[in-house]
Amino acid sequence: MRTASDFSPLYRSSIGFDRIFNLLENAPQTVDSWPPYDIERSDGHSYRVTIAVAGFSEDDLDISHEPNLLIVSGERKEQDKVEYLHRGLSVRPFTRRFELADHMTVTGASLNNGLLTIDLVREVPEEMKPRRITITREDGAPKAGQVEKPKQAA
Repeated sequence: MRTASDFSPLYRSSIGFDRIFNLLENAPQTVDSWPPYDIERSDGHSYRVTIAVAGFSEDDLDISHEPNLLIVSGERKEQDKVEYLHRGLSVRPFTRRFELADHMTVTGASLNNGLLTIDLVREVPEEMKPRRITITREDGAPKAGQVEKPKQAA
């Protein structure tokens, strides 16, 4: 059971996190667990999504990358009419969406042994990286805590 959460107190002390609060409010209430997937982080900026897609070929899968969203979908093309005595492989159409952080890019995708692997890297632009800002006074006096150089005797 899910109840509505009030995030308004958090808006007062945070700036620019509106998108995160909207994601929490609009999170799906039912969880579809098919196809199963893993998400790995190899270092601080590299990620890998592995999805089990047994029975699908490269032509049956579609990967699209939109701003802050990775969409993986699959639909198996009908092959020759085959009479199955038992059908255990689930090859129904699917769409799996992954919300991505800002500045995430897809660097590659591969299909091997029924596992679709998608590599992602977070590449923060240089102008977006943290930088140190120096504080100076308008009168040219040293900033607080800075020791003045001793004056030379004439």
